[in-house]
Amino acid sequence: MIGYRIDSVKGLFFDRKAVQNAADRATRRVLSRFGAFVRRGARSSIRKRKKPSEPGRPPSSHTGLLKRFIFFGYEPRRRSVVIGPVRLNQMVGDAPAALEHGGTSRVVTGSRRRGRRVRSVTIRPRPFMGPAFEREMPKLPAKWANSVK
Repeated sequence: MIGYRIDSVKGLFFDRKAVQNAADRATRRVLSRFGAFVRRGARSSIRKRKKPSEPGRPPSSHTGLLKRFIFFGYEPRRRSVVIGPVRLNQMVGDAPAALEHGGTSRVVTGSRRRGRRVRSVTIRPRPFMGPAFEREMPKLPAKWANSVK
């Protein structure tokens, strides 16, 4: 390093702002694509039909809401992607989590005229997000190849 000026040597280090910005852009791009592929896989596994699915198989979507409200988002602070169904404007129950892992959920039955009742139902697991994630996970390292430009 003798004979070099500090300014010329600074450009050789990886902590330069341009390198960090390029790595951040690549991370956001790769994880966003990963989230999009997992979302697409989860959506395509859900069938719209009237009868319920068998336990252990992806759920049936009777109204299409479950399939339509699966989203993903990149979280810059943690440099991660969050993928999954959003909770709709219901005051009771947590159906997406109960479908994925099994458990109990509260449902509202009845109409406004006759009176609504809230009851608890047990749901056996019908995973759809986990299998979609596992199908895309082996492809993730290939998405990182040549991603930083």
